[in-house]
Amino acid sequence: MAEVIIDRVTKVYPGNVVAVKDTSLHIRDLELMVLVGPSGCGKSTTLRMVAGLEEITEGTISIGGRVVNDVPPKDRDIAMVFQNYALYPHMTVYNNMAFGLKLRRYPRAEIEQRVRDAAQILGIQELLDRKPKALSGGQRQRVAVGRAIVRKPAVFLFDEPLSNLDAKLRVEMRAELNKLHRRLETTMIYVTHDQIEAMTLGDRISVMNEGALQQVAPPLEIYDRPANRFVAGFIGTPPMNFMEGRVVAQNGAVYFEEGEARLELPEVHRRALGTGAERKVTLGVRPEIIEPADAVPDAPPASTIEVKVNVVEPLGDEMLLYLSTGRHDLVAKVDSHQRAEVGQTMAVVIDMERSHLFDVETGENLTLGPLPGET
Repeated sequence: MAEVIIDRVTKVYPGNVVAVKDTSLHIRDLELMVLVGPSGCGKSTTLRMVAGLEEITEGTISIGGRVVNDVPPKDRDIAMVFQNYALYPHMTVYNNMAFGLKLRRYPRAEIEQRVRDAAQILGIQELLDRKPKALSGGQRQRVAVGRAIVRKPAVFLFDEPLSNLDAKLRVEMRAELNKLHRRLETTMIYVTHDQIEAMTLGDRISVMNEGALQQVAPPLEIYDRPANRFVAGFIGTPPMNFMEGRVVAQNGAVYFEEGEARLELPEVHRRALGTGAERKVTLGVRPEIIEPADAVPDAPPASTIEVKVNVVEPLGDEMLLYLSTGRHDLVAKVDSHQRAEVGQTMAVVIDMERSHLFDVETGENLTLGPLPGET
């Protein structure tokens, strides 16, 4: 058990390629922290610096109160699970899990106990005599995790461990990793490019882009209160809709305008914008806050716009409507029993209280209102 402190860390590769820049992050003791972002954002490089597999160009990394910049990986009290599992094909599951302990000259009885305990936790007791070629992808993943568990490290590091599994197995293994974290009660850092994994696994999420941290917060806060346009567009399935337009004031009210569409802004937005002159902004709208006007009979006209239905995509209990305002394309997530046909023009209502305004130049969220239920 240990906290991990990344303090102003930078990683520069030859050719002046900056992979991670001036990043600071405090992973709390016993926390499951997820690093998420697109390919090339620096998340795996950050994890590898914590593991000691990459040298740090600037800054410091501490594990359990000890600066480990110059400490070899084997002495950092960490265990890492890689994307490709890296199991020895000629060894049995038992020997794969025991190999690291044998190298460290643990007593045979202790090795036996640790391997059996880890196998029981992961439900792979009956696989200990098999070799990797006789295992499924999910079983190999469990063996790789078991090899880390037997070490009893202070910190577990996971580098996209589920990316080689099929969709159904990924869902199952996410649940298993969640249970494993609660059972082991240890610090974990998990890297993924899959924002669904990030939302379902992390106590907190660190969103990265172009080598820099964009926001660090619990999953719900990341979703409901994105710090900027990048976070808002990256977290969420389908992603947030964005509409370019301008803010205008008229007759004591403030509106967002884009082409023919005009939407009245709520008080929380007006307070954030102040009393300045009209300005260009980006309106951010989650798909689930767009509803057909027929389903909201008492909706105010100032939150209703006309759209054309381009695609209808049924998903079972819900469906996605791909819409167009004439200037912008939108995706709405609605109840599957709503009536919508390709080519029709329909009125939709946008819950403006849950929308966001972003600065056109910086991408900063201008209207970080309270979470649902807060005052």
